[in-house]
Amino acid sequence: MNEVNPDTFHDHGPHQHAHAAPTTQQIRTVGQRRREAEEKLEHHLEEARHKGDPSGEHPDAGDGASDGEE
Repeated sequence: MNEVNPDTFHDHGPHQHAHAAPTTQQIRTVGQRRREAEEKLEHHLEEARHKGDPSGEHPDAGDGASDGEE
């Protein structure tokens, strides 16, 4: 009486279980978001370090480093 349809048993679609391995694209997306968040945090920390600087200049200004925004 309890029939299990083999076609739907393993088909989880986009709603995977928590133990399912993430896809390559998901890993890449997480890595990209993490890098962007770290860059943003570093930018905010630099601003906080130089907030009360009377010279108004950043010692690392003009080094060609990207702020992560495009």
